[in-house]
Amino acid sequence: MKKVLTVLGARPQFIKASVVSHAIASTSGLAEVMLHTGQHYDANMSEVFFDELGMSKPDYFLDIHGGNHGAMTGRMLEAVEQVLLQEQPDVVLVYGDTNSTLAGALAAAKLDIPVAHVEAGLRSFNMKMPEEINRILTDRISRWLFTPTHTASANLLREGHAQSSITEVGDVMYDVALHHGSRVRADTGLMAALGLTEKGYVLATIHRQENTDHPQRLAVIVEALRVTARTLPVVWPLHPRTRAKLQKAGLLEALASQVTLIDPLGYLDMVQLEKFAALIATDSGGVQKEAFFYRVPCITLRNETEWVELVQAGWNRLAPPEDVGVVKSAIDAALDTLGQDVQPYGAGDAAQRVAASILLTS
Repeated sequence: MKKVLTVLGARPQFIKASVVSHAIASTSGLAEVMLHTGQHYDANMSEVFFDELGMSKPDYFLDIHGGNHGAMTGRMLEAVEQVLLQEQPDVVLVYGDTNSTLAGALAAAKLDIPVAHVEAGLRSFNMKMPEEINRILTDRISRWLFTPTHTASANLLREGHAQSSITEVGDVMYDVALHHGSRVRADTGLMAALGLTEKGYVLATIHRQENTDHPQRLAVIVEALRVTARTLPVVWPLHPRTRAKLQKAGLLEALASQVTLIDPLGYLDMVQLEKFAALIATDSGGVQKEAFFYRVPCITLRNETEWVELVQAGWNRLAPPEDVGVVKSAIDAALDTLGQDVQPYGAGDAAQRVAASILLTS
C-alpha cells in the first residue's frame, strides 16, 4: 500500500482535493493522510468546504495562519516536517502555489520523500508575486509534475524539466465543475436571498497582494465597481484580508453604499454566483477558470495571468487596475460576449489520472 500525505491550506486546494482524494480512495493500492495547515482558517473558508464537497475531515490541523510570508512558511515547514517524520509517507501531494504548497514540498524534499505537484507549470512571469516564487520552487523539487494544459507542460520543458517527470492530466478544477456545477439553480438559496436574477449582476472577487496592498490599484478597483453598480448590481464576497485593507484605506463605507458586500461564501454558494453572473471581475486564478467552465465572460484585474489560453480564446480580458476608465471599458466590452469554443483543460478525468500515475510510478 502506497501512502500519500496531502498538504492543504487554502480554499482552492480544498476544492481540487475533493476530486483527487476521491480518486485516491477509489484506487486500490493507495491510502491518503490529509494535513490542513490552517492557512485559511475560518468556517466559511475551510470547514464548510469539507462539508459541502463530501470530504473527510483532515487527519492533522496545524492552525498556522497570519503573519508575513516568511514567518508563515517557516512555521508551516517545521510543523509539516514533524508530521512527515511521524507518518513516513511514500508521497507528499501538494496543490497550486500557496505558502502551504511550498512548505509541504520543502519539508518532503528535505526528508527525501517524493513530491507530487498538481497544477504544475503555471507561470505569470512576474517574480514579484509570492505565488510565482512558490510554484517555481515547488516544481523544481517535485518528482511528479501534473500539468493542466499544453502551455504549462511547455513552460516546464523550456525550464529544463525532464519529459519523464511531466504528466499532462488536464485540470482537476474542470473535474470539480462537471461534478458540482449541476447542483445549483438560479432561483434558490443565496441568489434568492439577495434578490439576484440570472445574468443580472456582476460578481467580483479580489484578494491578491498586488491589488490589496497597493492603495492606488485598490482605489481604482473600488471606483470601477461603484460605477458599474449604477447600472448593474455588483456582488463582492470579501476576503477578510481585503476587508481589512479597504477599511484601512477608508474605502469600505462608500463602497458598501453601492456594492453588495458579503462575507466569504461556502463552495456551493460561490458556484451559484459564478454560474449565473453576467460577468465576473476577479484577480483569482481559480475563478478565471470557473468563469470559463460556466461560460461566463471574465475580467482579470491583473497585469498578467497564468491562464493565457482563456485570454487567447476571448473568454477572459486582462484589465490592469491602473485606470478606472480602462477597467470600466473592459467590463462593458465583455458583457454579453462569448469566447471561442475551446477545451484546453482535458476531458474531466484529471483526478483519476493523477491517482493512477502516483500508483504506477516508482
